[in-house]
Amino acid sequence: MDNPLDKDRAGIQSVEVGFALLQALIDAPGPLALKDLAAAAGMPAAKAHRYLVSYQRSGLVRQDAATSRYDLGPMALQLGLAALRRTDAVRLARERMPGWIDALGHTVALAVWGNHGATVVHWEEPPHGTTGHLRLGDVMPLLSSATGRCFGAWLPAGRIAQPLQLELEQARRAQRQDLPHTEAAAAQLFADVRAYGVARVVDTLLPSVVALCAPVFDARGQLVLAITTLGTVATFDPSFGGAMDQRLQAMAQQLSHDLGYRKAGDATGFTRG
Repeated sequence: MDNPLDKDRAGIQSVEVGFALLQALIDAPGPLALKDLAAAAGMPAAKAHRYLVSYQRSGLVRQDAATSRYDLGPMALQLGLAALRRTDAVRLARERMPGWIDALGHTVALAVWGNHGATVVHWEEPPHGTTGHLRLGDVMPLLSSATGRCFGAWLPAGRIAQPLQLELEQARRAQRQDLPHTEAAAAQLFADVRAYGVARVVDTLLPSVVALCAPVFDARGQLVLAITTLGTVATFDPSFGGAMDQRLQAMAQQLSHDLGYRKAGDATGFTRG
């Protein structure tokens, strides 16, 4: 006898085949002619046309009357907006934390911008890692932490103006030569973070602790989350372009992609400094 579970796992092949057309439209920079759309989906034009007729009836695809080109339809937009409304960046990140920790081998922390600044909302460590005394609810400084520098680099200037002024004054009073003392110097620091695509501190906030922090963006291109990994100077490679940097940025970029972020002019949605 056939196993009902096997039938469930088998699914409906025609749906999976037809999805290639929708994926081609998602990846395309604009509407496509039938022959180009079929080629992108890897199927004959006649077969593609049959799927497109059904997709037009359901509203997933629309055809421009003047050019006969195909594009995503109103139902595709409704599906996308519904998915975005139900997508929680922190929840998605927490689900991926075990895999991230395995890949990085160091503590990973998540932070959002709260009422008082860059706030740690979750962290996990490997079996023999170090947290650097992280606690939930910790507010990370803008200038001396990788997490704070990440938010300083990608948030609008008005959002960080007040805490930035306080920290600049503190740096001047403490005569911290490793931190900016002026708005211009802070702006250059944040510009460097954007250029590298990741924020870094080495023995700056906590003795013998290094950290990297990468930004996560939503479908509107706004910073919604920062992913920080940290460890000791003896075991952690903080070099720009190093293995740790590349892995962390890949994780942040994939999460941004899954939240709907796309950057104009780049097929992957991302560029590196």
